[in-house]
This record gives sequence, C-alpha cells and structure tokens, in this order.
Amino acid sequence: MSRTALRICPLCEATCGLTLTVEGTKVTGARGDRDDVFSKGFICPKGAAFGAVDSDPDRLRAPLVRRDGELREASWQEAFDAVAAGVRPVVEQYGPHSVGVVLGNPNVHTVAGGLYPAVLLAGLGTRSIFTASTLDQMPKHVSSGLLFGDANAIPVPDLDHTDHLLLIGANPLESNGSLCTAPDFPGRLKALKARGGTLTVIDPRRTRTAQLADRHVAIRPGTDALLLAAMTYVLFEEGLVDLGDLGPNVQGVEEVRAAVREFTPEAVAEACDVEAPVTRALARELAAAPTAAVYGRIGSCTVPHGTLASWFVDVLNVLTGNLDRPGGALFPLAATDRTPRPAGPGRGFALGRWHSRVGRHPEAKGELPLSVLAEEIDTATEEGEPIRALIAVAANPVLSAPDGDRLDKALDSLDFMVSVDPYLNETSRHADVVLPPPPPSQSPHHDFAFNTLAVRNQVRYTPPALPLEPGRMAETEIFARLILAATGMLGADPSAVDTLVVDQTLGKAVKEPHSPVHGRDPRELASLLTGDNGPERRLDMMLRLGPYGDGFGVRPDGLSLEKLLAHPHGIDLGPLRPRLPQPLKTPSGKVELLPRPIADDLPRLREALAQRPAELVLVGRRHLRSNNSWMHNVPALTGGSNRCTLHIHPEDAERLGVRTAAPVRVKGAGGEVIVKAEVTDRVRPGVVSLPHGWGHDRPGTRMSHAATDPGVNVNQLLDGSLLDPLSGNAVLNGVPVELAPVT
Repeated sequence: MSRTALRICPLCEATCGLTLTVEGTKVTGARGDRDDVFSKGFICPKGAAFGAVDSDPDRLRAPLVRRDGELREASWQEAFDAVAAGVRPVVEQYGPHSVGVVLGNPNVHTVAGGLYPAVLLAGLGTRSIFTASTLDQMPKHVSSGLLFGDANAIPVPDLDHTDHLLLIGANPLESNGSLCTAPDFPGRLKALKARGGTLTVIDPRRTRTAQLADRHVAIRPGTDALLLAAMTYVLFEEGLVDLGDLGPNVQGVEEVRAAVREFTPEAVAEACDVEAPVTRALARELAAAPTAAVYGRIGSCTVPHGTLASWFVDVLNVLTGNLDRPGGALFPLAATDRTPRPAGPGRGFALGRWHSRVGRHPEAKGELPLSVLAEEIDTATEEGEPIRALIAVAANPVLSAPDGDRLDKALDSLDFMVSVDPYLNETSRHADVVLPPPPPSQSPHHDFAFNTLAVRNQVRYTPPALPLEPGRMAETEIFARLILAATGMLGADPSAVDTLVVDQTLGKAVKEPHSPVHGRDPRELASLLTGDNGPERRLDMMLRLGPYGDGFGVRPDGLSLEKLLAHPHGIDLGPLRPRLPQPLKTPSGKVELLPRPIADDLPRLREALAQRPAELVLVGRRHLRSNNSWMHNVPALTGGSNRCTLHIHPEDAERLGVRTAAPVRVKGAGGEVIVKAEVTDRVRPGVVSLPHGWGHDRPGTRMSHAATDPGVNVNQLLDGSLLDPLSGNAVLNGVPVELAPVT
C-alpha cells in the first residue's frame, strides 16, 4: 500500500517542494509538489532521484569507532564516550584552539545544520573554524559586510520582475542558483526573456545559461573585477550614474569615481580579452534598462580578486539605482530572521580580528581559510599549538579543498578526529569516530539559510516523511550529544542543549525594546512554545519572534509553528520589497560604497592590468546532477553529461595534439592528474575545464558506485597558496596549468 508525503528537497539551494511516494518504509518515487507556494511543481534530476539518494545501500547505518586501527560498528553510547575521551584531553592539555571544526556545504541543507553548529563552536571556544564558504562564497560575505555592515545582508536579483539581468560567473541552469534561492531558475530566465527583458552572461564557457543569453561575453578567467571596474568607469564618464531613491542612504560615490579612473575599457581590454566597445555597451545597457540587476557567483568569487568582483557587483547595482528596488537587487526577509531593529548606525563589520597560526591569514566572518587547514595541523610554530583534534561535520575537504594529498596525510597525523557523515568517504575514513545521520526522508526540513537568500519571501516546513529506523538517531540528537561530549557534559540529557538556547534567546528578547516580547517573562514565553521536540520548539520560537511572527500572541494573525503545520505546502509572504535603511549596520547607518579594506586592495587590481595571461588556464564547472562531491554514489545521477572529463577548445587541442576521449596529463602547482579529454567549443581558447568534487579512488572508503568511475580531483592541481587576500577564499578558477597528451 503506497502513500504520499511532502518533503522540501535538500539536494541544492533551489529548495523545491517534493511529493514523495512511500511504500512501506521506503521512498519509491518523487515528483514536484504542484501546490508548493514557492516551487509550484518544478523538479530537477536530483530531486527526482530523491528515493535513490535516500536508500543508497552504502549509507552508514550505525556509528563507527576505531579499534586496533580499524573502524568498526559500535553503539551510540560507545561512540559518544569515544568522542569525549578523544576531544576533552586535547582541550584540557593544549587549549580550545587545538580543536578544529570543519563545516561542509550540506550543513546548510538540514535543520540540524541550521540550529546546532553555532552552539558547538561557542561551547568549544575554538577559533580554528573552517567551512566550505572559503571555497565558494566568502568574497560575497566580506563585500556585503563592508558595504552594508552585515556579512549576511546579501541582496538577490528580483528575477521575476527585472527587465535586465547581467550574470557574471554564474550558470544557474546547471547549479540551480547559488546565493539566490530560486526554484525553476531556468523558467524564471525564460520568463524574463518572454516579457521582453534582456539576459547577459559573462563567462569563459558557453554554458547552458550562456546559450540562453541575448549577449554572451567570453571573458578571460579571473579578470571579472577588471571588467566590472571598467563598466563602473563608463557609468561615471558618460554621466549614467543615477542613484534614484538610494541617494540619502549612500555615501562614498565620488570616492568610487576617483578610485576607478584608471580602469578604462581600453585599459582592461587586453587583460579581459573584451573589446572596449563591448564593455561600454554592457554599461550603457545596464544603465538604460527600466530595472536591472547584476548577479555574480562562484566564477567571480573563486579568483584572485573575488572580493573586489563581488563588491563591484553591488557598486553597479547602487550606481544605476537598482539596489533595493523592485526589479533590481533586494534584501529578502526570512520568517526566522530576527525582528528588524530600527534603522540606525551599527557596529559594522571587521576583518582580521585574529589570524591563522602558520600563514598569518586573517579571519573573515569568524572563519579561517579552509585551504590552510593542512598546514595548521602539520606545521609547528611558536604561535601556539597546532590543531590536534578535528570535528568534521558533513565535510569532505580532501576532495573539495586544494592539495588533498597533503590534507590526507595531515588528517592521519591527528590525535583524534570525529566525523558526522552518512558515508565513509575520502575525509571521514580518517576519523576515529563516525556518527552517521539518518537519510533525509527520516528528518524534518526547514531552510534557515536559504530563505534569507530567496527571490520571494515564503516559509515552509516538512516533518519527517518516515519514522526513524530502529537503531537510528535523529541528526538533531546527534548534534546535541556531540556538543555535550565535546564540551565536558557527557551524559547530560540532550534536550538540555535546546533548553539552554531557548532560555538564552528569550532572555535576550525580553530585554530588547524593539522586540514584540519586550518586558515579558521568558519562562512564561517558553511554556507557550509548541512542537514535538526541542528543535521544533526552537523553530516555533524563531517564527514567533520573527518579522512575520505572532509575537507570542501580540499579533494573532502572525506566524507560529502551529500555523505553519496547518499549511503543509508553505505560506507565501509576498514579493521582495525595499527595506533600506533598516538592514544597514554600518557605523554611518548608510551604504559605505568605498570601505577602507576595498580601497587598500584596489592597487593590487591595478597591477593586474599589466599582467600577461598564462597560455592555458583552468576553470571548474558544475553539473546539474551533482552538488560538489555529493551524489556520485547514486547510479541514477551519474553517467551521461555528468562526467569528469577535461573540456578543451579545438584550437588548443590541435596545437597540443589532444583528441577526444584520449588521456591527457594536466599539471598544476599542487600536482598532476590524468584525465580523458573532451574537445569542445563550449570553452574559449586558452581555457580548459574540469568539474569539482571528483576523485573517488582513495582506499578505505565505502562508496562502491563512485569508485567504479572515480574521476580525478581537480583541486589536486592546486597547492593552496593562491587566496583572495581579503576573504581567504581559495583561487580555484583562472589557475595556470600545463597540458600534454599521454602517449
């Protein structure tokens, strides 16, 4: 007897609603939920394969604990006893910073990942924090922090209403969008064109998104900031700057004019390989559009000037009057955001409050560059203790970070390592304890992070579609018990973690004058919370305290968990609306258009004008049917176009003697790989492309299908030394490589 259950897809940032077909205790099918208020039935191949992802036989079903050098199944109690015995002595002997924490991309796709990592980090008190953000999006966080005073205040393009969309380094037809949560991104772009709008794509590859564009500019990789600087110059030179209603909320316009005076279209043309008339046309078209939005993503972040490129994206939106207006780029307002405080000056955003021990890299947003994790483990200095214990949560940096071979060896040298992961993969195989969360069908879902980046305000929650299997532990409980074991409270009731957070949150809320519960009794408020468990009570609290919440009875029509559960397809909260100056937390209370760290980094960009390009550079690429190193173990999502091949332009292939399907040796600063070539004009001359997240050929893993077609690890071509200095983000694109056929 089959039944259906609703589930928000956790496999990419689009957060589409799914209708699952369930037979007994197994998900046997998935289709788009036509009644979902956000995705309206859209589904991609990953969502359609939800059942196969969920029931992958290689998923771990019990904890693993290392005994006599081998990982063996153990009870949950034995696993957490081992965590406490491994972590606490390191903290007590060497201090909290000797424990590193690595948070991988999947953390932002789960309820547990949204609620517990901050509690773990606070409890440990460590500054040795590394996340996938410094392999991807940290430049956008840093530029937003400097411009707006809040690293999480990221404006997103108003896709459904804009007249002109300029994408740089983004391929949403393959990625489904990133830092811009938009189910059916392809359909939204087609709707833009159908209503007479214009789509411009700047990318060294002729991606599926570029093929849809009205104008595709095949820029030389790594020169995004130069092109955007030249467009900014044109706006000033031709009198096209018009802030519109933004004027009173912006300072520093004239300073930007002076800062870009050397970046003329003619000056950047050779470096970017974009003719000056094209650059001028890009700027004029942007300024002339009734509404417009510039959107940059991973291709413009993972380059030497990633923060500057991210900054220029918003500078262009500001100078054309398109920031914070419908059809431009707006700040979403999620249901679990804090109640908006009154507009006014804030503390602002600071960089470099501490530095990494070995390379002295500054922190950004409380994180150190993931690229330096290996040296923080394997290198002794006089600047404190190296990392001796590591907690990795849904992270596989051996594949996702530069120079996985060095990190592989470094992880083996740790005193202790614990990994929260459903697989024994290239990273978790080093752990002394592996704590496997249950499949997604057995977990609840709410998008804490992605709703803050959504192109339409809405709120959705789906309880588990299936009960926990015998012997399984909820991911939220795994986190709670991990926190207790790692912070010296082994044996305490895991519900104490949620109770502590509720008490602290409500205790602060009643003291804030702008809070809807100001002056009330926090104990009384806690007693009003609903939900079947601690995580649901916390979600109820966040909804009720949030911008649309009922304020614990103050606004009877407001949100609560009870109301959300009564709307299983979600609640639409309306289109994005102008919000300035409220989101600004800068010391001036305005958009600070030329922050000092940005101004100090511009001379480095000027130096790039004179740099000669390498003969051949490497860029990555995304696949629609995978997400970084995820899902290569699912047969339904591999094969076909989802393959690890080296794209090379016919001109370069002929010059180098390379044929399609023939093996080639690719060398970079960090090593070399041998991979099959795919000759195609989808990359521009002088550029080769390898996908990210492959290389499933290391011993000791348990990913049987991925091992049959492992691909190669593109990040092994990097030695980890190339970073964007402001954000610490790894440089993954525009990297010089050498290539030769294997004879």
